[in-house]
Amino acid sequence: MPQQSILILFAHPAYQKSRANRHLVDIVSDIESVTFHDLYEEYPDYHVDVRREQQLLVDHDIIVFQHPLYWYSCPALLKEWLDLVLEHGFAYGDASALRGKCLFTAITTGGGSEAYTRAGFNRHTIHELLAPFRQTANFCDMEYLPPFVVHGTVQNPDEGRYRQRAEDYREALIGLRDGTLSFLNLDAEAYMNDALPKQESDSHGR
Repeated sequence: MPQQSILILFAHPAYQKSRANRHLVDIVSDIESVTFHDLYEEYPDYHVDVRREQQLLVDHDIIVFQHPLYWYSCPALLKEWLDLVLEHGFAYGDASALRGKCLFTAITTGGGSEAYTRAGFNRHTIHELLAPFRQTANFCDMEYLPPFVVHGTVQNPDEGRYRQRAEDYREALIGLRDGTLSFLNLDAEAYMNDALPKQESDSHGR
């Protein structure tokens, strides 16, 4: 099976203050067949080059939305990107530019995993909160993959833990690129993290 090309669309308006995302970004820079695209660096004025972004999508097999979870959604520039780039005649309607490609989100959350349950502080699971992204993939005839999630960036700001999550992220991307990462045995609420070989970390990347 040929390698799959991966496009990471990174959106973080305060990257200079980030800890977890800094580790996630640093570790993917040298992976073959992975293109890292920082939207806030590229479009500080929010003037998205729609045709360029559409060509990037066409040129890659797997699309990643990497961002912190902001108010149960994505940062503003990624939403602007979605509104402009995934237009009728390209992403949906009488179009097939994205058909068969894969999409998943790689997110960080301030709260721990226990906060993202129906009985927890946020009263919704991560999968429920990410439903608009799943439906976007469905609407564009894309395959939606489980999210990669790093919880507890405020509660547990441990650099060693962030490095381990970054290693997990790298392993997931390489597995997707090479077609060796399997989701066959995951349940509906699983994270991509759960498809990786078990290490010292516990479930859901805590």
